[in-house]
Amino acid sequence: MTTDLSTDKAVAGKGANSDIAASINKSGIRWGEALIKSWLGLCAFISIVTTAAIVILLLRETSTFFKSVSPGEFFLGTTWTPLFEPSSFGVLPLVWGTMIVTIGAAIIAIPTGLASAIYLSEYASDRARRIIKPVLELLAGIPTVVYGYFALTFVTPVLKNVFPDIQVFNALSAAIVVGIMILPMIATLSDNALRAVPISLRQGAYALGATSYEVTTRVVVPAGLSGVMASFLLAISRAIGETMAVTLAAGQTPNMSLSMFESIQTMTAYIVQVSLGDTPSGGVAYQTLFAVATLLFMITLIINIISQMILNRFREVYE
Repeated sequence: MTTDLSTDKAVAGKGANSDIAASINKSGIRWGEALIKSWLGLCAFISIVTTAAIVILLLRETSTFFKSVSPGEFFLGTTWTPLFEPSSFGVLPLVWGTMIVTIGAAIIAIPTGLASAIYLSEYASDRARRIIKPVLELLAGIPTVVYGYFALTFVTPVLKNVFPDIQVFNALSAAIVVGIMILPMIATLSDNALRAVPISLRQGAYALGATSYEVTTRVVVPAGLSGVMASFLLAISRAIGETMAVTLAAGQTPNMSLSMFESIQTMTAYIVQVSLGDTPSGGVAYQTLFAVATLLFMITLIINIISQMILNRFREVYE
């Protein structure tokens, strides 16, 4: 008797499920899912087409540029004066300016951002976390042009009191403000990575007699190293592509000086300079915009590839 009742219940349950599935099909929810899938596919297709169009445009204009300028002069030259006579198209000063600002910003932001993330995830109280983290994230919402004026009106005057020989436009001010800009990205992403580490790893380390410092440095940080490295690389990519802050703070003097106190020019700052409209379109000077943009695109692409390789390596170790 019990078997018959359970069989009847199973048959009734199957019938109810069939009725529900039929009502779902009749109500048109499946059409809604199909519409959503089509919309998501269209968005992905638009992204691919946009990326392809940008790459094609850059490559087309860059190939035209290299018909007038040899690749050897462009990649190995140490003088960059495409807008003046006699013209010179050596891009190394722009690459150097970009790298020196990026390295300076990384030296400032990476240790500070990681230390902030460790404090927020391991030591800060809930009240302190609710106050500090929104303040850090607020820094990320400040427009970059504001950082540029901040460098001119505050950072550089302060530096001039310490280093009287520093120029009004200099690489050090640019590196400082870019480091402040990328600090929230490192702190927030690293904090999320460290908090994602299972609590059981911490408890196991404490059970073995480890101190709080040892748990943080030998367990939590290595376990969350994949996300921490991702925050570093994303921040460096943003520093390389930063435009307005370095344009206002670093100046427009392409040179390969080792001094951080002198004016330099980055690749993005030069793109802004040409894009102002003073350079006639169609000429070699105008085409340098696309050549520099293509080089910047390739550098960013290489960094992303290397970062993906590094992340995969760390994932293999800690998974």
